[in-house]
Formats: sequence, structure tokens, C-alpha cells
Amino acid sequence: MREVAIFRHNLFKISEPFIAQQAQSLQRYKPVYLGRLRYGDPPAGATCLALQDLARGSPMPLVGWQILTRDTRPYRRLLAPYRPSLVHAHFGVGGVYALPLARRLRVPLVTTFHGFDATLQTRALLCSPEWAQYRLLRGRLAREGELFICVSSFIRERLLAIGFPEDRTRVHYIGVDCEKIRARDPGEETATILHVARLVELKGTEYLIRAFAQVAARRPGLELVIIGEGPHERRLRALALSLGHAERVRFLGARSHAEVLEWMRKAAILVLPSVRTATGRVEGLGMVLLEAAASGVPVIGSRLGGIPEAVIDGRTGFLVAERDVGALARKIADLMEDSAERRRMGTEARDHVARNFDLRRQASILESLYDGLVSNAA
Repeated sequence: MREVAIFRHNLFKISEPFIAQQAQSLQRYKPVYLGRLRYGDPPAGATCLALQDLARGSPMPLVGWQILTRDTRPYRRLLAPYRPSLVHAHFGVGGVYALPLARRLRVPLVTTFHGFDATLQTRALLCSPEWAQYRLLRGRLAREGELFICVSSFIRERLLAIGFPEDRTRVHYIGVDCEKIRARDPGEETATILHVARLVELKGTEYLIRAFAQVAARRPGLELVIIGEGPHERRLRALALSLGHAERVRFLGARSHAEVLEWMRKAAILVLPSVRTATGRVEGLGMVLLEAAASGVPVIGSRLGGIPEAVIDGRTGFLVAERDVGALARKIADLMEDSAERRRMGTEARDHVARNFDLRRQASILESLYDGLVSNAA
């Protein structure tokens, strides 16, 4: 079995389960996870190599040096017992740092772009040393990388606009595990609106809380459950309090992927009202929308970025204009008042995901892409 180095600076973050899910679904390539720091546990039995394992004491001096220099020697030392046939980096920033490593290993480089790496304005990319390196070296990555995978057509359009080659830039949905995520029984549903997101401007949580306040005033017993953490949490809690619904807006913090899926089965609706930020950041796709749909739950999202590729307006859920609290409240109210419509949309959402976003089918396509690159490099 060939090996593929799955390159991500911060490995196994709780907000990024899709990276390991994709890699673990490969059948003919064995993933070797490679990065700077582990933020969570690797999949059972998986090989995980991190710079922190080379450090005596704090890993930060070694990590800081690698950020500034893109030195490949620590990674090559970790990979010495392995022979990856290619490197697959996640996020454009990772691609810039993986490029010299792939060249030293003499293997192809695949880079998946997820969102901010294709949409953030230059001034926002200059806020950290590694993002600045990405902006400085992005053109070289575009010239030398073998394949650029985009999680949505929207992200591909953005990459082409900033100079990536059309013939090596393609859309490939990561997908969700339609065997693991089964359609829920209608009896599992509760009067819960679910929001799963980092508590940052991009996710539009403020507008959901405001819309919920309008709907909750007319629907006793309705609850908004928010899973995620982030810098805006204190302000969002204060907003819920000021609107008079603090006891009906539950902030659960970060939860495991398994817990998130359990909450999805209970939800009447999942809502992701993402916005375009002042720095230009836009939602690349919205994996939680796909997971909710796979559970048979209707979804509401913004008509923005890659979200319309995940949600068929009027069939699997609704799309609304970003920051339009009134429109969002009306769509939430419409769905909460019509259980038959929720079931119909949930069924169609499940079918849509199974046809177009099945993880195993998508992993098989990805392996075919790998095969072509490896054959060309031989």
C-alpha cells in the first residue's frame, strides 16, 4: 500500500474532523499525518508525526524556527522510516510550507483549499508570519504545485481569480460519511434550532441570535443550541441576555464530533447564517450543513460563498441574504410551523448528500487523482 503524507500544521483540531475523515476513508493509500503540533488524538492505529516530538521541553522554539525558515529537515527526520508517494497539504498556507518538503522528497504535492486561503484580503494575511509567508510565496505554489483541490466551485473561482492554473485546479468535495451518519427517525426531533460553528464573525451567530429572539417571542419552548467556542462568545452571551432570551440560548462550548452528530439528530433545523467579513473571508462550503442534511435535518444558510452548493433552496432547506435578520427569522418560523415540510426537506437533504457528497465515493475519486500524479512522477 502506498503512503501519503497528510500535511496540516495543527493536527486533529476539534473543528476540522473532515481532514482525518477523508484520509481514513482511503483504501489504497495509507495516511501518515505530519505537522507541527497535535491538538487532539489521532485516529486509532494511525501514524502521526509532529515536530513537538523532536523538541526537548517546549516545542515552540523549533516551531517558530520552522515558521520563519520553512526548513524541511525536521520533517524529513520524522519521515525517515517512511516513503510517501505524495504529500497532501490542507489549506494554502500548508501548501506553501509543504512545497519545499515535497521537492526534497521528489514527490507530487496536492493542496486542498478550504476557504480563508482563497478569500482573505492581503492586509489580513499579513497579520502573522506564516500567513505572510503564504501571501509572499503563493505565486510559487501556483506555479509548482501539481494539483490544487477546491472544496467548492466558489473556492475554485476565487483561486483562478488570484492566478492559479485552470488545468491543475479542480473541485472535489470532501464529503460526509453516509454510512456512519444515518437518517434520523422523526421521533428523535425536538424543538431545537442548532448552530455549530466557531464563534467568530464569519459564522454570523449574532444574526441567528437576533432572528431567534423574534421567533422565540411567538413560540414558547423553542430553544437555540450553540456548539462551538471562539473570541465572540462573551459578546454573544451578552446579546442573548439583552434580547431577553438568555435562558433559551444554550452555549455548549466545543464538543466532540460524536456529540455534535447526536445533537443534529435532535434538531428541528440547523442554521449557518455565514457572512462576508471585513477582511473578505467567505464560507468555503459549510461541512456542518452536509452532516445535518445526511442526518435528515433541513438546513438554513446564507446565499453566499459555497453554501448554495450544499443547500438546494426550497428543497433541502432555505437560503437567505447574509445579515438579513428578518428574512432569517421568517424562514425559521416557516419551518418550525410545518412539521411535514421539515420531514420532506430532511428526506430530500439526505438524498442530495448521499448522491453528491458521499465520503467513500469521494475518497475513491481522490485516490484516482493520486494515482495519476504518482504515475506521471514515476
